[in-house]
Amino acid sequence: MLPETRQLLKITDHTADKLHKLHLNSAWDLVLHLPLRYEDETQIVPIAHAPLGEPCQVEGEVVHLHVQYQPRKQLIARIQDESGAILNLRFIHFYPNHVKQLAEGQMVRALGEIKHGYHGDEMIHPKIKSPDKTDLAQSLTPIYPTTQGLNQPILRKAINQALETVDLQEVLPSDILHDLRLPELAESLRVLHNPPPHLDMKTLANGAFPAWQRLKFDELLAQQLSMRLAKQRRLSGSAKPLRGTGELSAKLLAKLPFTLTAAQQRVLDEIAADLAQTTPMHRLLQGDVGSGKTIVAALSALVALESEGDFQAAIMAPTEILAEQHYVKFKQWFEPLGIDVAWLSGSLKKKEKDQVKTQLANGTIRLAVGTHALFQDDVVFHNLGLVMVDEQHRFGVAQRLALKNKGQDVHQLMMSATPIPRTLAMSFFADLDVSVIDELPPNRTPIQTKLIHSARRSQVEGFVLNTCQKGQQAYWVCPLIEESETLQLQTATETLENLQAALPSLNIGLVHGRMKAAEKAAVMAEFIAGKINVLVATTVIEVGVDVPNASLMVIEHAERMGLSQLHQLRGRVGRGVAASSCLLMFTEPLSQMARERLKVIYENTDGFEIARHDLNLRGPGEFLGARQSGAPMLRFADLQNDLILLEKAREIAPKLIAQHPEVVAQHLQRWLGSREGFLAA
Repeated sequence: MLPETRQLLKITDHTADKLHKLHLNSAWDLVLHLPLRYEDETQIVPIAHAPLGEPCQVEGEVVHLHVQYQPRKQLIARIQDESGAILNLRFIHFYPNHVKQLAEGQMVRALGEIKHGYHGDEMIHPKIKSPDKTDLAQSLTPIYPTTQGLNQPILRKAINQALETVDLQEVLPSDILHDLRLPELAESLRVLHNPPPHLDMKTLANGAFPAWQRLKFDELLAQQLSMRLAKQRRLSGSAKPLRGTGELSAKLLAKLPFTLTAAQQRVLDEIAADLAQTTPMHRLLQGDVGSGKTIVAALSALVALESEGDFQAAIMAPTEILAEQHYVKFKQWFEPLGIDVAWLSGSLKKKEKDQVKTQLANGTIRLAVGTHALFQDDVVFHNLGLVMVDEQHRFGVAQRLALKNKGQDVHQLMMSATPIPRTLAMSFFADLDVSVIDELPPNRTPIQTKLIHSARRSQVEGFVLNTCQKGQQAYWVCPLIEESETLQLQTATETLENLQAALPSLNIGLVHGRMKAAEKAAVMAEFIAGKINVLVATTVIEVGVDVPNASLMVIEHAERMGLSQLHQLRGRVGRGVAASSCLLMFTEPLSQMARERLKVIYENTDGFEIARHDLNLRGPGEFLGARQSGAPMLRFADLQNDLILLEKAREIAPKLIAQHPEVVAQHLQRWLGSREGFLAA
């Protein structure tokens, strides 16, 4: 927060530091920091008529106070109001000032929920005040999201100061607001920060409340404006056209043991057409698990490498195992063509890293494959022409920007095996061109999915033995590496020991995220070569692992995993000719969400349908890597419930850009500030 802003809002340096943790760095950030809920301190409810299980405020005289020591130390005060009704106030954690404030004979005002207790009705840990020092509030009391060390009174004071300081003047044209029947922004903000007593909690919590609708629309409009401007900037950019000769591509295609599907060829044509332009490509390549995105990426890279100008290409993946799989495949495909492929990850020794960096900087290496190590500040490319990001939603937005900025207006291809539902594409990918591989290769075998209670573990072990005796292989996936007291999940190391004891005739290996890269690579190489029958693994094998002989996937504690993760793991089998199965082992009791997830994954194999359900269950954050960017991309709008507002924002955005550019600039400054660049990643 700027010193002048702190001074204007009368905020101390300590408070400013705490606000920064909440990403509140300007007066507008504070104004747009909306309450989670409200408390009603505008009225006193007689104890006799106070509702159960709902927050309310009562007032009475303390008629008894004592410290109880069994079953644990706690402070209990009994208050009585004018009607003679009694209520207990119970504090499990208390301080000397509580004892003083609740001394017998004192009048006290208590706010909280009343519940039936063993010794009568009670409030546990109510908020208490001395009524002689406090008038009744004139508006409902907002409760804001906060962080440790930043209490509600200080946060309220800063927000109210910001409301008085910032210019709340309307910037959107009146005809737009009239057509949408939305209230003014200033009115909406004041109502939500300081609601009048006549508004009940249910009304305020309803997203259809006009004030919320106004904020949601403004937020979605800012997003749409930003996306369209990002696309305009990109189209006005000056990228080097990459027009491959086709010579290297033809050689690679001739050596492949399969032919491209029609969908793969169509997508390749779309990418090649983009690369040939003088404006930078910004394309999202979507394809369900096993649809053949990697070969499309390889052929796209060859277009760049065949082009005149000694261009380089880079492919980034979120995990070492996936990045290493890409490295092995690209090396296998490209080295016979005379192209050196470099591997760059955090686990490389310094000497090896420095050598790769030198070769990238002088242009000796044309293709680099790696993890987030590719976008570190000290990695410099000689002439980067194409950036490819696999499983792009698993990278933070800031990370994707960092790699993109390694070259001047570079072409960018993002890939995702998590299909993006329509509403998400309309909202967060409005500036992207999208290609979809909507056809699986003809050799993919259907995968049978079964739900199995963990009590039937011995039957699952028998199924694993039977599968391996047929000459096939199996995965056994566990969510954790070491024991967690809270989750009580079986660990990968324990599972390895148990399976070795139960299936002594099989060779069982282990791979997890904490192993060194060389160890992981050695185990994976043995599994790929068929020397390991069963691979026990954590979810590091979620994406990218391709072993055609593996026909069985066992997922332990499947109820703990997300839909996208389960679908990705299931996609590791069914890559060969043998009939394949995925066994989802679960432990009861199951939460409602866990039941829904397991039902969806059991009933569906189509990635787009699974993604649609996943969006409904979890929201967009996981798809976008938004959480990793450090700031939420949508705070108020909900893509499922606010589709009409999203459609209106999409319709109005181009008109505003064309007719009211000054309004666009003001609106974006209010809503995005320094975060606008994230939306262009």
